[in-house]
Amino acid sequence: MIDSNIVLTGQTVAYTLYVLVIMLLMSWFAYKLTHAGSGNEIKPALFYSFVGFLVLIGVSLHIVTHETIPWKAMDLNRENIKADKEFNISMGNHEFKLPSPKLLITKDQLVRFNVDSKDLTYGFGLFREDNSMVFQMQVIPGHVNDILWKFDRPAVYSIRSTEYSGPKGINMIVRDAVVVE
Repeated sequence: MIDSNIVLTGQTVAYTLYVLVIMLLMSWFAYKLTHAGSGNEIKPALFYSFVGFLVLIGVSLHIVTHETIPWKAMDLNRENIKADKEFNISMGNHEFKLPSPKLLITKDQLVRFNVDSKDLTYGFGLFREDNSMVFQMQVIPGHVNDILWKFDRPAVYSIRSTEYSGPKGINMIVRDAVVVE
């Protein structure tokens, strides 16, 4: 599966270019409308063509970026996918309760994390050693909270709560909890 950092970088570049094009074209229109004595007014057909072009580019960009998200297919077909390994994790009183001190995963395994909360809304996030996030989900009491992920490279990850759950929530970190070999 493509690393989430690569997806984020690609989307950042694409959307930045899109915004720059919009800003340049809007600046051009503003200049043409306000430039005194040019004698060149903007025709309505040109203006509406411009708006149509921006809509076309924007919708196309959303479709393209939607199709580049590697975990989309897995989420849409999750009822037909059987995980290679499952971990049941509980959260309560601002603590993670893991099934074992280290969650061991073999490279290329598809893993389902089933996480439940006993008291508050928490977040369940997996973080790389450089503290960048791999994935996260909200964990709501009384609801099914699970996430599928395929680990395609050896690494060690930490688990953190990614939702504000009060002042004690800042300490909800389990370092080096997930080991992919």
